[in-house]
Amino acid sequence: MIDINKEIARLDWNKEPKGLYEPIAYTLASGGKRVRPTLALIAAECITNGGLINSMDDVLPAALALEVFHNFTLMHDDVMDRATVRRGRETVHVKWNDNTAILSGDQMLIEAYKLLAKVPAPKLPQVLNWFNEMATGICEGQQMDVDFEHMSQVTVDDYMKMIELKTSVLLANAMRIGGYIAGATSVQQEALYQYGLHIGLAFQIQDDILDVYGDPKTFGKAIGGDICANKKTALLITALETADAETKAELLQWLMDTEKKEEKIAAVTKIYNRLSVREACEVIMEQEMALALAQLDKLPQNEATERLRVMAEQLVNRKN
Repeated sequence: MIDINKEIARLDWNKEPKGLYEPIAYTLASGGKRVRPTLALIAAECITNGGLINSMDDVLPAALALEVFHNFTLMHDDVMDRATVRRGRETVHVKWNDNTAILSGDQMLIEAYKLLAKVPAPKLPQVLNWFNEMATGICEGQQMDVDFEHMSQVTVDDYMKMIELKTSVLLANAMRIGGYIAGATSVQQEALYQYGLHIGLAFQIQDDILDVYGDPKTFGKAIGGDICANKKTALLITALETADAETKAELLQWLMDTEKKEEKIAAVTKIYNRLSVREACEVIMEQEMALALAQLDKLPQNEATERLRVMAEQLVNRKN
């Protein structure tokens, strides 16, 4: 298996002007789970049964492109969300400034496409089409997330569609692209895509849960950020849908508060506990994971497929 961290470390950001490239190096050196490139490589290994090394090398440019693209979206998301910490370090717009984060993020997008261009020519048109559809979906999901901030009523179904676009399509396409380059059939491509899609949904719901109930030492971000920002997460939407009139009024009152951050986090978390919101969201998460695992039965059964089973468990039971 290719060591994706070593391959990312080989990318050269020692260029001028340094003010453009240093934030890119800083972002990619900050770690992360490398889920998207890893999934692309495992999908390829699943299809080839680890037997075609050249196929893995063929997948590597797309895997790297997916990781650079993902980090580009995070750099811009942090500006939009005014996030101060990412992976335990200052976000780029805090360490430098907003303009730097925007411009360096733009360059990361360009660098992702430069990497993608190295995909073998016969496979490139389809990969490029999927990559573009994915990028558009992520922008659409991000806009839906922004729109939700100003909507008085958002349903769980609305939310699931938003996170499918904003989060899941990247995981789904990482799987499909990796498998496709390695020679997956159309049935296998769809199974890989659906696995990634449902894992992405479970992953995001777990992220919502960790934002409230995680340990800040392991989560890498400040706990309660979504509560302070009144983000329409799975927890908040479920609470608004299930609360009685009195509890809902109390919750809405706290949502209007913009000053007492610590008190707000504690009070809203207490309401979530009363309504068993965490447990309700965990049920949805487990349903999505079951749908993802069912897709693996349609793939060759080998060591890589087993790794996908284990990875699914790790992603939704993670602490960061």
